[in-house]
Amino acid sequence: MSAARYRQAGVVLTDRRFSVPLDHSAPDGEKIELYAREAVAPGREDADLPWLLYLQGGPGFGANRFSGTQAWLGRALKDYRVLLLDQRGTGASAPVNRQTLPLRGDAPQQAAYLGFFRADSIVRDCELVRREVTGGAPWTVLGQSFGGFCTVNYLSTAPEGLAAALITGGLPTLDGHADDVYRAAYPRVERKVRAHYARYPMDVERAREIGAYVLEHEPVLPNGYRLTLEAFQSLGIWLGAGDGSDRLHYLLEDAFVRSPGGRELSDAFQEQIGAALSYASHPLYAVLHEAIYAQGGRATDWSAERVRGEFPQFDGAKALANGGALLFTGESVHPWQFDADPALRPLREAAELVAGRVDWAPLYDSVRLAANEVPVAAAVYHDDMYVDTGMALRTADAIRGARSWVTNEFEHDGVRAGGSRVLDRLLGMVRGEV
Repeated sequence: MSAARYRQAGVVLTDRRFSVPLDHSAPDGEKIELYAREAVAPGREDADLPWLLYLQGGPGFGANRFSGTQAWLGRALKDYRVLLLDQRGTGASAPVNRQTLPLRGDAPQQAAYLGFFRADSIVRDCELVRREVTGGAPWTVLGQSFGGFCTVNYLSTAPEGLAAALITGGLPTLDGHADDVYRAAYPRVERKVRAHYARYPMDVERAREIGAYVLEHEPVLPNGYRLTLEAFQSLGIWLGAGDGSDRLHYLLEDAFVRSPGGRELSDAFQEQIGAALSYASHPLYAVLHEAIYAQGGRATDWSAERVRGEFPQFDGAKALANGGALLFTGESVHPWQFDADPALRPLREAAELVAGRVDWAPLYDSVRLAANEVPVAAAVYHDDMYVDTGMALRTADAIRGARSWVTNEFEHDGVRAGGSRVLDRLLGMVRGEV
């Protein structure tokens, strides 16, 4: 383990690196390197403080690169020494992408490798890291979104490592298939789109105009992304964030310019939409997104794409032909993205094999959760577009002693937008103060 210490406003940071087995069932086999950033309040560098581990959402995103004490970090530093872990495959922790994955061999070998990057492996990483940094003492875990899924796996498999579990927008279904997740999701997404159009009624026609242009021309964006109608519709993923509706509106309002060749999509629009749609910074998200739900001997088999067929209102071409509002889609991954996105094209064959895999290990232990003794507090967002509220509350009920705070004050990114208030509330809940 190497360490480099430096400072930002209000925080002292240390880079940490750890070696863990790729396959935890073969601890003497191949090792991978994990990266984490330790954060502590100035003047408390050598204090004996309890640890808080932060697990980021995703899958596929490294831990936040905060500037100073942004969001919830300042509140956490009042009580804890914080570890911001890049989960395996993300950030600086053995990153998985089109450049690195070919090192594993052919597509079947790549797909087998990808199987080691789910929540179960992440939690076993955390246990090795915990023993190294805390000397064996349990720590508190703050899990956002997919990080919450990992936290429930932690409660199922290694609760002895946890002093408390804090979950924000991240209570998974314990036994539901990906099909169940998306059947619940499409109606939520439609509500979010209708709410967006109610807020910005001018966007109904703007979206139709852009959609019609894209359907006719299928332009190739500056980053090489092939913009299809389905890809344009997928911008609806923004609508699950607190400022997402506003961001979408501002993008749509300046889409076209007049040129000598006629009306066309502006360079600025193409640059913005290309950045929004590309998975170059988080390809593991696309490859493993449905696999985070996989267990019970069933393949995910491109669940979101199959289930979308049950909701014909999302057929963009038909909406344009019939004069209807174009519905954006939400948080879902589809096979066509592996053709459209240059960052994903080399991963298409491996992704197909992952989608067809059936021998996934169980992620959650309902018996152990029912006997849970770890204090658990969860923020459940009332109309979360990404995580179904009903499923989340059923899971909360299945975890002995878990306390839920159901709120409509925030969207799914409440731990960012609400920052210290969200963390303060959850800490009060696990300490019995709220």
